[in-house]
Amino acid sequence: MRHMSESEAQISDNVPQYSVSELSGAIKQALESRFGRVKVRGEVTELKRYPSGHIYLSLKDEGGKIAAVIWRGVAGRLDLTPENGMDVVATGRVSAYGERSSYQLMIDQLSFAGEGALLARIEQIRVKLLQEGLFDPERKKPLPYFPARIGVITSSQGAVLHDICTTIERRFPRDVLIWPVAVQGQGAVEQILAALAGIVAAQPDIVILARGGGSLEDLMAFNDERVVRAVAAFPLPLISAIGHETDTTLVDYAADRRAPTPTAAAEMAVPQRSEMLADLAHRAARLLSAGNLVLQRAAARRDRAASFMPDLPALLETSRLRLDDRTQRLSFALPSFVQKLRARHDRVQSLLTSPQSSIAARRQTVYEAQGRLRDCLNLAVFKARRGFVALPDQTRIIQASLVLKRSVFNGVSRQLEAVSPHAVLARGYVLVQDGAGRPVTSAHGQPRGGAVTLTFADGERKGRIEPDAGRAMPQGDLGL
Repeated sequence: MRHMSESEAQISDNVPQYSVSELSGAIKQALESRFGRVKVRGEVTELKRYPSGHIYLSLKDEGGKIAAVIWRGVAGRLDLTPENGMDVVATGRVSAYGERSSYQLMIDQLSFAGEGALLARIEQIRVKLLQEGLFDPERKKPLPYFPARIGVITSSQGAVLHDICTTIERRFPRDVLIWPVAVQGQGAVEQILAALAGIVAAQPDIVILARGGGSLEDLMAFNDERVVRAVAAFPLPLISAIGHETDTTLVDYAADRRAPTPTAAAEMAVPQRSEMLADLAHRAARLLSAGNLVLQRAAARRDRAASFMPDLPALLETSRLRLDDRTQRLSFALPSFVQKLRARHDRVQSLLTSPQSSIAARRQTVYEAQGRLRDCLNLAVFKARRGFVALPDQTRIIQASLVLKRSVFNGVSRQLEAVSPHAVLARGYVLVQDGAGRPVTSAHGQPRGGAVTLTFADGERKGRIEPDAGRAMPQGDLGL
């Protein structure tokens, strides 16, 4: 066993002695005074977000790793949102946590570590959103040809806003709604998101999202995933005009149309008034020419059709002559036709007997039959009285025969009375006859001189039929 020498014991007595808290405090003070604010480049790993809003992470490289924290008040002001795998440059203060004997970097600024890291991060977001379909052509909305109001989201300073407004004023003056935002630096992403959400309420027909040229880091607000998603979901047609013609951001992929410059975006938004007027004049000339051609073709078709049509005035003249001829022939034919009708009427009338003659003939026949029957009866009675006395049965037969004969006679008499004009007259009817004894059967009949004979059941009376003033009678004597 080795014993401590006297010199070694003396040195051990001269080593200062600290408590744990004193040593931790001394180390913390030494770290903060030695390093102060530092920039540390590394890859983000072990990132954790807590409900309190604080973000805990580690920065590592090939040779080491250091813990870091982003407090809640600082996290909302960062230009980018940290994620595992990012190559970043963190700016902050080094501090120690005595209770755990650990040290950490308190970050207050965060940026990408060089253009290579920025490009890698942009490509990572691009592939992710491409796979989600946010850049599909089917999602693009067509631009209105003639917008009434144009919304512009850009910085209120610089030449971009001036170029857009002067281009619109020169091409076709329209109502321009300007929403100024910060286009780079802290808070740019939040302002752009607020502008995209708020400008919809003003109901512009089209929106231009623009900024001037700059470095890749200056354009990172338009490569932010939140801004790209907001542009893809924007309900109105949107034109992106970010940077110069060679600059391309993720917003350009999500927008409905990409313009190489802000001036080109304004030219896309509104048509050229002079070009529209020239186009209208050209279309008017073509329309007038087409109308004249249509009229010429219609006139040619009309002329061809007219060449196949007959001469209408000649047709009318021929028809008029034919009508005059038919009228003249009718004027001659009508009296002859009436004369033929009158002759036919007279012939038919001569063949007809008057009702009185028929009734008288029937009555005479009945009287003759009655006389013959009476003579037969008388002769039979006379013979019976002179020659023999009839037996009782023969008497009854004769009486029955007489009854039968009398019944037949009465039946015939009743039939004759039923068809007798006197029976009809007894029911209230009147027989109207002209002076020649011919019956007048029409209310418009016109007997010669108007004189008629009215036969009633108990006698005859003379009368006269007055002409009908409202009815035009044919010329000449119709034989009525």
